[in-house]
Amino acid sequence: MSEFLRDYLTVVWFGAAGVLLGALLFGISALIRPNHPTEQKVIAYESGVDPVGIGWSQSQIRYYVFALLFVIFDVEAVFLFPWAAAVERYGTFGLVVMLAFIFLLLDGLIYAWKRGLLRWV
Repeated sequence: MSEFLRDYLTVVWFGAAGVLLGALLFGISALIRPNHPTEQKVIAYESGVDPVGIGWSQSQIRYYVFALLFVIFDVEAVFLFPWAAAVERYGTFGLVVMLAFIFLLLDGLIYAWKRGLLRWV
Protein backbone atom coordinates (compact mmCIF):
# COMPACT_ATOMS: atom_id res chain seq x y z
CA MET A 1 0.00 0.00 0.00
CA SER A 2 1.34 3.43 -0.88
CA GLU A 3 2.11 6.09 1.72
CA PHE A 4 -0.63 8.26 0.22
CA LEU A 5 -3.33 5.64 0.76
CA ARG A 6 -1.98 4.79 4.22
CA ASP A 7 -2.51 8.42 5.28
CA TYR A 8 -6.12 8.27 4.14
CA LEU A 9 -6.59 4.93 5.85
CA THR A 10 -5.54 6.58 9.12
CA VAL A 11 -8.20 9.25 8.61
CA VAL A 12 -10.82 6.57 7.89
CA TRP A 13 -9.86 4.65 11.05
CA PHE A 14 -10.14 7.75 13.23
CA GLY A 15 -13.49 8.65 11.60
CA ALA A 16 -14.82 5.13 12.18
CA ALA A 17 -13.60 5.20 15.79
CA GLY A 18 -15.38 8.54 16.32
CA VAL A 19 -18.65 7.28 14.86
CA LEU A 20 -18.41 4.05 16.85
CA LEU A 21 -17.67 5.91 20.09
CA GLY A 22 -20.58 8.29 19.50
CA ALA A 23 -22.99 5.41 18.78
CA LEU A 24 -21.74 3.54 21.83
CA LEU A 25 -22.26 6.52 24.13
CA PHE A 26 -25.75 7.19 22.74
CA GLY A 27 -26.63 3.52 23.22
CA ILE A 28 -25.40 3.47 26.81
CA SER A 29 -27.29 6.65 27.64
CA ALA A 30 -30.49 5.21 26.12
CA LEU A 31 -30.13 2.14 28.35
CA ILE A 32 -29.43 3.85 31.67
CA ARG A 33 -31.59 6.97 31.53
CA PRO A 34 -34.98 7.04 33.22
CA ASN A 35 -37.85 7.04 30.74
CA HIS A 36 -41.28 7.77 32.21
CA PRO A 37 -43.21 9.82 29.61
CA THR A 38 -46.45 11.42 30.72
CA GLU A 39 -48.88 13.63 28.86
CA GLN A 40 -47.46 16.73 30.56
CA LYS A 41 -43.88 15.82 29.65
CA VAL A 42 -44.48 15.42 25.92
CA ILE A 43 -46.26 18.74 25.24
CA ALA A 44 -44.31 21.62 23.75
CA TYR A 45 -42.71 24.00 26.25
CA GLU A 46 -43.26 27.64 25.37
CA SER A 47 -41.30 29.61 27.93
CA GLY A 48 -43.53 28.62 30.83
CA VAL A 49 -46.77 29.50 29.03
CA ASP A 50 -49.34 26.83 28.27
CA PRO A 51 -49.30 26.07 24.54
CA VAL A 52 -52.16 27.50 22.53
CA GLY A 53 -53.40 26.00 19.27
CA ILE A 54 -51.63 23.40 17.20
CA GLY A 55 -47.88 22.87 17.29
CA TRP A 56 -47.33 23.46 13.57
CA SER A 57 -47.07 26.89 12.05
CA GLN A 58 -45.65 28.07 8.78
CA SER A 59 -42.61 30.34 8.94
CA GLN A 60 -42.02 33.00 6.37
CA ILE A 61 -39.02 32.61 4.10
CA ARG A 62 -37.76 36.13 4.80
CA TYR A 63 -36.43 35.07 8.22
CA TYR A 64 -34.33 32.34 6.64
CA VAL A 65 -33.01 34.74 3.98
CA PHE A 66 -32.17 37.28 6.68
CA ALA A 67 -30.31 34.60 8.66
CA LEU A 68 -28.46 33.44 5.55
CA LEU A 69 -27.35 36.99 4.78
CA PHE A 70 -26.13 37.33 8.35
CA VAL A 71 -24.08 34.14 8.02
CA ILE A 72 -22.59 35.29 4.73
CA PHE A 73 -21.46 38.62 6.16
CA ASP A 74 -20.31 36.96 9.37
CA VAL A 75 -18.06 34.66 7.35
CA GLU A 76 -16.65 37.79 5.74
CA ALA A 77 -15.23 38.74 9.13
CA VAL A 78 -13.53 35.35 9.38
CA PHE A 79 -11.56 36.20 6.25
CA LEU A 80 -11.10 39.89 7.02
CA PHE A 81 -9.56 39.71 10.51
CA PRO A 82 -6.62 37.40 9.71
CA TRP A 83 -5.88 39.46 6.62
CA ALA A 84 -5.88 42.67 8.69
CA ALA A 85 -3.51 41.10 11.22
CA ALA A 86 -0.95 40.27 8.53
CA VAL A 87 -1.56 43.01 5.95
CA GLU A 88 2.14 43.95 5.78
CA ARG A 89 3.10 40.43 4.70
CA TYR A 90 0.65 40.37 1.76
CA GLY A 91 1.63 43.75 0.33
CA THR A 92 -0.09 45.42 -2.58
CA PHE A 93 -1.36 42.18 -4.11
CA GLY A 94 -3.10 41.25 -0.86
CA LEU A 95 -4.65 44.71 -0.65
CA VAL A 96 -6.02 44.48 -4.19
CA VAL A 97 -7.42 40.99 -3.62
CA MET A 98 -9.07 42.03 -0.35
CA LEU A 99 -10.57 45.13 -1.97
CA ALA A 100 -12.02 42.91 -4.71
CA PHE A 101 -13.42 40.60 -2.02
CA ILE A 102 -15.00 43.52 -0.15
CA PHE A 103 -16.36 44.91 -3.42
CA LEU A 104 -18.08 41.59 -4.20
CA LEU A 105 -19.58 41.49 -0.71
CA LEU A 106 -20.81 45.06 -1.00
CA ASP A 107 -22.26 44.21 -4.40
CA GLY A 108 -24.20 41.35 -2.79
CA LEU A 109 -25.38 43.64 0.00
CA ILE A 110 -26.60 46.27 -2.46
CA TYR A 111 -28.38 43.56 -4.46
CA ALA A 112 -30.12 42.27 -1.31
CA TRP A 113 -31.03 45.82 -0.31
CA LYS A 114 -32.54 46.63 -3.72
CA ARG A 115 -34.54 43.39 -3.71
CA GLY A 116 -35.99 44.35 -0.32
CA LEU A 117 -34.51 41.34 1.48
CA LEU A 118 -33.26 43.41 4.41
CA ARG A 119 -36.71 44.59 5.46
CA TRP A 120 -37.73 42.68 8.58
CA VAL A 121 -41.49 43.03 8.01
